[in-house]
Amino acid sequence: MSSSINGRKPSEIFKAQTLLYKHMYAFIDSMSLKWTVEMNIPNIIHDHGQPITLSNLVSVLQVPSSKSGNVRSLMRYLAHNGFFEIVTNRGLNNEEEAYALTVASELLVKGSDICLAPVVEGILDPTLLCSFHELKKWIYEDDLTLFDVTLGYAFWDFLDKNPNFNRSFNEAMACDSKMINLVLRDCNFVFEELESIVDVGGGTGTTAKIICKTFPMLKCIVFDRPQVVENLSDTKNLSYVGGDMFISIPNSDTILLKWILHNWSDKDCIKILKKCKEAVTSDAKRGKVIVIEMVINQKKDEKNITQMKLLMDVNMTCLFNGKERTEEEWKKLFAEAGFPNYKISPLTGYLSVIEIYP
Repeated sequence: MSSSINGRKPSEIFKAQTLLYKHMYAFIDSMSLKWTVEMNIPNIIHDHGQPITLSNLVSVLQVPSSKSGNVRSLMRYLAHNGFFEIVTNRGLNNEEEAYALTVASELLVKGSDICLAPVVEGILDPTLLCSFHELKKWIYEDDLTLFDVTLGYAFWDFLDKNPNFNRSFNEAMACDSKMINLVLRDCNFVFEELESIVDVGGGTGTTAKIICKTFPMLKCIVFDRPQVVENLSDTKNLSYVGGDMFISIPNSDTILLKWILHNWSDKDCIKILKKCKEAVTSDAKRGKVIVIEMVINQKKDEKNITQMKLLMDVNMTCLFNGKERTEEEWKKLFAEAGFPNYKISPLTGYLSVIEIYP
């Protein structure tokens, strides 16, 4: 069998076809994940107390018996991708496959301490997904985000115009922030000797509440858009302030920027960082800014970590004209904003904590 593609071997061509088809049908990955959350399958298995057989699962779901094979196909694919484990349930006269939770699907059990199901439901909203059909149109539009092109206004304006989506978005971000609780106990080196901190873009205060609980002597302020914080109540060492980070930020020992800068262009990031510098410096003190973000490092990171970071880079670029950055890109931003010194420490599998000093 000969090849008509630059002398390639047939095996190379078929391997390339497999890669092409894998990415072409990749939307099924996210849609099957959305399906398992909408069907509440992680909770069904969790409440069952043991691996659940296909017949029992179909019964609980109350789907037609004719759809049993379809449920099996979806569960088999999700199991192959690490969301469930297929085990054999040995009965009296037969063996039937059953499904057990994995670490990934445990993160989708609603009502648990750490649940990312709202993130799945929020990110896979049809409005967001449909926008990505217009990438070709967007790439020719100077300085416009994908949302500008498809909806006529930016993402943050979309949130303001759609209260229900704004609510689900804030819930998704709050759920994601709870993951920080897993590593905060190891971050004494970041927060020790601080008296006050402002969480810029802190939403409903999930991260700030975790910080307050972990470091009770630290005074925390959540600073976000007025419509985000207007109905939230202060506590002993936590308060809420509404405003615009491009105009001014409350003074503090420390400013926290968690997943904020990747939403913005370099030019806007420099503006934000300069406002942070004003907030943490005075004649008597020089504080610091804590940035929690990704740092792209293709030479050192595992392939799947790099893939996640590059995927998020495309997402931020499309939706916000933002980006994920390498250390050199971060260093350049910090210097242009007046921060000559910084320190990067690993935080999670794909996030780093960056302490920057004026």
